[in-house]
Amino acid sequence: MVFPMFKRLAELLGRIEVLEFRGKAEAAVRGLAYDSREVGPDFLFFALPGLHADGHRFIGNAVAAGASAVIHSEKLDSYDPRVSYARVADPRFAMSPVADDFYGHPSAGLTVVGVTGTEGKSTTVYLIYQLLRLAGRRAGFFSTVMSDTGGGERPNPEHQTTPEAPAVHRMLAEMRDAGMAFAVVEASSHGLSPRTNRLGDVAFDAGVMMNVTHEHLEFHGTWEQYRNDKANLFRALGREVSGSRPPFAVANADDPSFDYFKEAAGAVSVRSFSAAGAESDLSAREIAVDAAGESFTILDHGSGLRPRARLELPGAFNVGNALAALLVVSGLTGMQVAELLPLLPRLRPVRGRMTAIDRGQSFEVIVDYAHTPSSFRTVFPPLRARVAGKLICVFGSGGERDTEKRPQQGRIAADYFDIVVLADEDPRGEDPTALLEEIAAGCPERRRGLDLFIIPDRPTAIRAAFSLAGPGDLVALLGKGHENSIIYADRIVPYDEIAEAEKALDELLARTAN
Repeated sequence: MVFPMFKRLAELLGRIEVLEFRGKAEAAVRGLAYDSREVGPDFLFFALPGLHADGHRFIGNAVAAGASAVIHSEKLDSYDPRVSYARVADPRFAMSPVADDFYGHPSAGLTVVGVTGTEGKSTTVYLIYQLLRLAGRRAGFFSTVMSDTGGGERPNPEHQTTPEAPAVHRMLAEMRDAGMAFAVVEASSHGLSPRTNRLGDVAFDAGVMMNVTHEHLEFHGTWEQYRNDKANLFRALGREVSGSRPPFAVANADDPSFDYFKEAAGAVSVRSFSAAGAESDLSAREIAVDAAGESFTILDHGSGLRPRARLELPGAFNVGNALAALLVVSGLTGMQVAELLPLLPRLRPVRGRMTAIDRGQSFEVIVDYAHTPSSFRTVFPPLRARVAGKLICVFGSGGERDTEKRPQQGRIAADYFDIVVLADEDPRGEDPTALLEEIAAGCPERRRGLDLFIIPDRPTAIRAAFSLAGPGDLVALLGKGHENSIIYADRIVPYDEIAEAEKALDELLARTAN
């Protein structure tokens, strides 16, 4: 496409603060990139300031690779006369309106659902997507774990919940061009923050709040700012409506922030759900949990019906996720909740979320992504309630992330698990052992080498945990879930928790068979 650089940015001045134009007045732009290594002929390159690398240092590389336009914030020493340059106040913020414009405002051609929350986002996104498809609707999605933008489900290779704005609008455009009617988007607090503006130009038709607990304070600074940024999803509803139905919100009535989010929604209708007894539009009662899933009674206050429902998804917390999905799909399609209930047993779990690993061993093994104090408090009690044997856990904490949660993780794990094994998650630039010691500080009564182990190398830690397990025990591998690598200061190690667990179990069974 021909992207008339100066003219187009001038039209976007309401959302982009342009400081200066230089170079060619028009640029033929055929792609967008903020990594100079991904620039091709006639690309627009965003020079982003960063913690570890400044994109201004790579403008020359981008131009050499064929960039026809550059958006930057600093004055440059030289300008190539063949290139269009726009100096703006914040290149990262500018990526969203520019990408939205470049891809032809894709969210306007879709009915878009955003799901936010500290826990449950990925699963709820996936459940909404599946329910829509089972109900005969054409839907796509993207989440921390995977996506389907028209070519089938595929893993997300990045450790990033909401991708940068060019990827957001590109994936939405792929869904639109593939004939999708609905798009379900995992909306992280980072993505909803005006500091990144990753979702700032997405026209949301429905928003979902699952919960707000303690996470990502290294980015937001305070819990109040974290919650405020998440609530931007509800504030965006009705700003630009693309669907045929009025915008609406769905929120967890069990969460203390329910009223805060309801206020953020303004005049937009808010529908509530509860799996813990709060007054709501849709609630679950008489929940019975087993190793394979949950059975429960649905109380639909709209219809007055009290049908029995079944989920084949391990983990009692999935009841709340399913209630949210039912409300969303009912609101989007006009179908009654009772019509959707027969579809619930057909829902599949997200890879790495309460995934059971069975290689014929005498003890249970589950892989889950739980990595926050609140997710620990959600996942651990049902395990303790149903497992008669020992509970053994393996987990760590992300480096260069929220440090306040680390001793809390240690405390909660020690309260529920008989043996705690601490191992690398993503140490990044921190010293792995020192990081794990911060977790161990939360359970000082534990005895090193008896019921508390610090083994940074995760594969070794998993094998140690399995060696301590016997018949009737359960080993929970936490924090990595679906992720495909472990990030260190100087390297990224390919890693698959499920495959590693299967390999370790096979080795254990082979040794015991000899």
